[in-house]
Amino acid sequence: MFWYHAATKHSYNSVRTNPNYLEWENQPSTYKIYPENYQRYRLDLDNAEDSFLYHIAGLTAKKSYPSGVYYLRINPSAGALYPNELYVQIRGVKGKEDGIYHFEVYSSSLTLLQKIDDTQGLEPYFGFMRAMRGYLFLVSAIYYRSSWKYKNRAFRYCLLDAGHLLGSIEAAALLKPHSVEMVYGIKRQKLNRIFGFNEEEWFLSGAVMADPVDLQAVEAIEFVLPYVNGSRSFERNKLIAQAYQESISPKGCVSQTKSPVFYYEKEKLLATLFRRRSQRGFHEGAITKEQFEYIARVLSEPILSDCDEEVAVYAVINRVIGMPLGLYRDGNYLFYGDFSQKAGYLSLEQYGLSQKGAVVFFLTSNAENYQSFYQKAGVIGHRLYIAADYLNIGCSGIGAYYDDEVNTFVGNDEMVLYALAVGK
Repeated sequence: MFWYHAATKHSYNSVRTNPNYLEWENQPSTYKIYPENYQRYRLDLDNAEDSFLYHIAGLTAKKSYPSGVYYLRINPSAGALYPNELYVQIRGVKGKEDGIYHFEVYSSSLTLLQKIDDTQGLEPYFGFMRAMRGYLFLVSAIYYRSSWKYKNRAFRYCLLDAGHLLGSIEAAALLKPHSVEMVYGIKRQKLNRIFGFNEEEWFLSGAVMADPVDLQAVEAIEFVLPYVNGSRSFERNKLIAQAYQESISPKGCVSQTKSPVFYYEKEKLLATLFRRRSQRGFHEGAITKEQFEYIARVLSEPILSDCDEEVAVYAVINRVIGMPLGLYRDGNYLFYGDFSQKAGYLSLEQYGLSQKGAVVFFLTSNAENYQSFYQKAGVIGHRLYIAADYLNIGCSGIGAYYDDEVNTFVGNDEMVLYALAVGK
């Protein structure tokens, strides 16, 4: 087990003896904005390419609370802290200038960071020696946005949220349609340097939605962007920094080359992506066996990736019409029982979600490449959000749970990565 994961486990005692006290005066910003002299292109939702990009990470709603105003996005995030940033190289896309851009969420714009030509680009940082026509995405994390609240455990949330962002790219690509490959073998250290991150921001992964240009060789572009503060305040976390560095290079990876198959109606999917929300609680409503089986099929589809790690999906059936109560693993029935109260307890006693939900999922892994399989868990989680919302079922991600007690319940000693609940 990766030492960082073991060091950041929750237990019944730990959450009571080590409570988090938030310093509101140091709350970081959730928006990264480059200086005004950078050229911006505001996204036009009537334009198909712009609409596709907007439905990856655009703003969807505003919430007002005594502590301030918060904007929700298409992609979910633990605590609405949004530690991840999205960058994209665009090449050969009609109506777009070839270049490397930052997705500026605050203004729904693409900020042009660096122009590219036919002979240079980001392709070699992804492992490609030929020019790729389409989109090359990069997902980073400004971890203090999350560690400000979640302390040492924040790296887990950065990876899960990055996986959700990758899943959001996969879902939005269905509007075109085009397959998306997750790339974890990006040259992180070189990319961190040329993008000027100053160890406050790190690249975690990439995603490819592009096709090779015949016979067009390309070299790795070199540039140096100035440092831009993406969180306003910052406090270095040595544990998280060490965990990132020690898990930075995937090893012994096996690629997944089989594409997933989804059955979504385009216009309904478009509306689903925009209205997606995290459920705050359930009312003990049941779902049907057909709805559960639809969701299970979506979760079991392969994820195109250069480093596909095994992630087990456990399902606690609380209220599914036509299915026996109990625990399942990857679709296989393990044992019978009403475990709704147990699931609520394991999820840090979030009984309104895990006890009253129709199904509770726990994701675990014992694979080698921490960043890869943790982000895969986030992709699976995002697929669950989309499938559930598509069926008009609520969904909520749960990143906090009693790690060792979940292991005892499901009967393994793997790393517990994520919990999610669906219901009505």
